[in-house]
Amino acid sequence: MPATALLAFSSTILSILIAIPLGVLSAYKQNTPLDYACLAYSAFFISTPNFWFALILILIFSLYLGILPVAGFGSLAHLILPSITLATGMSAITTRLTRSSLLEVLGQDFIVTARAKGLSESVILYRHALRNALIPVVTIVGIQMGHLLSGAVIVETVFGWPGIGKLLADSIEARDIPMIQGCVVFIAAMFSIVNLLVDDSYRFLDPRVKYGEKLCLILDYVLGIRAFLLE
Repeated sequence: MPATALLAFSSTILSILIAIPLGVLSAYKQNTPLDYACLAYSAFFISTPNFWFALILILIFSLYLGILPVAGFGSLAHLILPSITLATGMSAITTRLTRSSLLEVLGQDFIVTARAKGLSESVILYRHALRNALIPVVTIVGIQMGHLLSGAVIVETVFGWPGIGKLLADSIEARDIPMIQGCVVFIAAMFSIVNLLVDDSYRFLDPRVKYGEKLCLILDYVLGIRAFLLE
């Protein structure tokens, strides 16, 4: 679990650092060459399989340049290639969602009112528009992080990363049924916990979200886990 958590958190942070600026830039410069470049980046990495991109990175940085290790665990150098592999795919989806959500918010009446009051574009963009546009972005980032915490099976296997995903793949190959069941239950629990934390974070972005709604969500997650375990 520590290896998977390290990979998940580093990949998520890297994807956010890439996706949010690109999404904001693409929305603000809509229908310009810069916007088309951001959309091309998103389209390329959304359609690129992780295992293929991982092999390309290994080929370039490990075999040709020899500056990063091919596989393994234990140092920062081992973390770089797996994190980049996962972060690019995640950032491509988040970039498109940030752009579309921000464009929707920028067309609303309160943005027109803010401009009429004479507020600067940077204040309108970052203090008013972006905050309201982040709720769907936070949702998709939480789902992606749930996937990573449950084990990026292909990427961990390619890079020999000793996490939950590689454990699950090895257990399937060895037909270790109890370990497979344990991994599946762990994956379900991680998804539930991460989504619960994401739902709880909404109130910091939108004060209209009430605690009563979160209590219903908690009950739904608990009942969902119970039903899964009973099955």
